[in-house]
Amino acid sequence: MNDMPWIKSYPPGVRWDIDIAPKPVHQLLDDSAAKWPDRPALQFMGKRTTYAELQSITNRMAKGLQQLGVGPGVHVGLYLPNTPHYVVALFAIMKAGGTVVNYSPLDASSVLEHKIEDSQTDYLMTVDLNALYPNMAPMLDKTRLKKLIVGNVAEMSAAPDAVREQLRAAKQLADVPVDDRHITFAQLIDNDGDYVRHPVADPREALAVMQYTGGTTGMPKGAMLTHANLSSACTQAWTQTGGDNPVLSEGVERVLAVLPPFHIYALTVNMLFGILAGAEIIQHMRFEPKAILADIQNNKITAFCAVPTMLTALINDPDIGKYNLRSLKFVNSGGAPLPAEVGRRFEELSGVKVSEGWGMTETSPTGTFTPSHLPRKPGSCGIPSPRIEIRMLDVDDPTRYVPLGQSGELCIKGPNVMKGYWKRPDATADVTTFDGFMRTGDVAYMDDDGYVFIVDRTKDMLLCSGYNVYPRVLEEAIYQHPSVQEVAVIGVPDEYRGQSPKAFVVLKPGTDEFALDALQAFLKDKLGKHEMVQALAFRAELPKTPVGKISKKTLQEEDARERGAQA
Repeated sequence: MNDMPWIKSYPPGVRWDIDIAPKPVHQLLDDSAAKWPDRPALQFMGKRTTYAELQSITNRMAKGLQQLGVGPGVHVGLYLPNTPHYVVALFAIMKAGGTVVNYSPLDASSVLEHKIEDSQTDYLMTVDLNALYPNMAPMLDKTRLKKLIVGNVAEMSAAPDAVREQLRAAKQLADVPVDDRHITFAQLIDNDGDYVRHPVADPREALAVMQYTGGTTGMPKGAMLTHANLSSACTQAWTQTGGDNPVLSEGVERVLAVLPPFHIYALTVNMLFGILAGAEIIQHMRFEPKAILADIQNNKITAFCAVPTMLTALINDPDIGKYNLRSLKFVNSGGAPLPAEVGRRFEELSGVKVSEGWGMTETSPTGTFTPSHLPRKPGSCGIPSPRIEIRMLDVDDPTRYVPLGQSGELCIKGPNVMKGYWKRPDATADVTTFDGFMRTGDVAYMDDDGYVFIVDRTKDMLLCSGYNVYPRVLEEAIYQHPSVQEVAVIGVPDEYRGQSPKAFVVLKPGTDEFALDALQAFLKDKLGKHEMVQALAFRAELPKTPVGKISKKTLQEEDARERGAQA
């Protein structure tokens, strides 16, 4: 108990030491189809698909994939927006015996080539949108890719002809050749669905998804996520919302899925978690604040998982007061630290406490959660999820862990933690501690109640006049300024101090820019002298990654170019 102080903070009825039986990921769909065959599983562009229908179309795709040559050891890529195609393909690939490889629609051509060759992707599914297909078509000639499976958005809508015409009029449709290297989604599922079963002998070893990390240097690495990793993550997420006063219930929830499905956060918390719970998953291809607010009201959404930038955009939408958000029972923020002020304001507007969690690609991505029965601790991402252990490694001596309350590198162990990096035993060894925990690169501390506070990434940490300075601490202080809507802090070269903090600020509508000395005066009682912001820039918006995180890498590149031009 002493080395797991978080247990005393668990909601009543929720146990840390639950039994987690590893299972194939596709069993989640088959189990839910057996329980709720007639319940809607998906809603997209006005069309509802029941669990029985989803299971049927998935089985047909599994057979179609097997007829192409997909089976154990074959890797199939998904280069898709948030449409039913993704849900169907994910489960079908696994049923066929294959492994899923996720691709980001914003990957550069060189990254796409690297992922295809590195992951040994033989087949890949996309849709006939100009934003996607033209990026992947050249890979048929440049890489090992054998065939493209191409769907179209309209076929999954309630009005296919109208949607197709709308996309054509907007010049969003791509021309797809008719040849032996292309097969349509409709052709692939044109069969009886009697596919060959390939039992997963050991879900803890069998690879389900290869999820590439967006490394800051060099080409991304493939995190090997097993069937047990992903199914365990779903069980952990479901368990922590239960107990004596469950937040969510089986077979009744409506999940709003806006996050891009190629990201591990969306894959687990929206799709797999939603399917496990027998929820209706309402899919949006893009994040549009007014459409999201309207859907929460009109569809009576009960669960919404977001990233902080989404919540920031919603609370700053001028029309948010016109929408009723009271159907929400569970709102989770992940992917990046949630500014305390953003969480507080969303809670005021919706009436539901925002649960913050921490996780990463390599943890499928469960890690911590916020207990629903206790007051939220500002700045904390919560306590370890069931069956997860967290310790802080001494950043100067990786042979020891630091005591409770001291900052160190967050290390994690649990059934959700990846098998390792694909074809990179060296990289796997680099992130493994002397006693088998995974090093995350996050600097954090844990308080006496087991709450984790992420201080920053080890790579983001600044060294100012010999002092460790963590950008997140500065960002939390700047967010308290009444004119600040969004902020990011990076380190810039400083001849005297080595590095200095520079803040990039987006102002709230109707507010005016302020001088650096005015910001410093505001922060004087909130930061130490060594932490004080030394440079300030205003932006109409901050650059974002595909999943909606603020891209500090882009800001660093912009700042370097500006300094070079001024030299």
